[in-house]
Amino acid sequence: MSRRTAPRSAAVDVSGDQRAVRTRTRNELRAIRRRRSRPCLGHLIAAPLWPLHGANLGTLARTCDAVGACLAVPPLPWIPEALARGNTLREPVCVHVTGDPLRWLSAERSGGARILGVELAEGAIRLGDLPAARRRTVAVLGHEQYGIPPEALPLLDAAVEIPMAGIGHSLNVAVAGSMVLYRLAGLL
Repeated sequence: MSRRTAPRSAAVDVSGDQRAVRTRTRNELRAIRRRRSRPCLGHLIAAPLWPLHGANLGTLARTCDAVGACLAVPPLPWIPEALARGNTLREPVCVHVTGDPLRWLSAERSGGARILGVELAEGAIRLGDLPAARRRTVAVLGHEQYGIPPEALPLLDAAVEIPMAGIGHSLNVAVAGSMVLYRLAGLL
């Protein structure tokens, strides 16, 4: 049976043999994953510094937990509630409150962090070509309608672009951030 005609419920290995797909049980997953949230490792930080929708922050926080990253957010009054509502994990995730986003980015850069903006920009690194982070890296995510503000662009070391074949100009913060975080964590 060819790979194209294999039923959805079966997997086909490279020799063409069909084998059944077996999902892991909850007990198996619990045995191989962390039991508690980990302390801040400070290696990888998702920074949606100009958020528009609170629901996306909760989703992004869950991705941060999955890849071992932290979340950095500005001190907007609605963000704690959005994170509390959106975090469906039993444990809190690592969240840093930045204060002024531009000052925070400047301090991170001065401290040796690599600052990557997820943005449509000339000379941007294609997501597929983005290497895993080798040092403290901040993935900056802009406003969902306007992107990263012009005054923040000089603080970026590089831009990462997510190629899109459709008519949309961008993805939402949670989707774009998740894709970039998995790549920076070396999990894709």
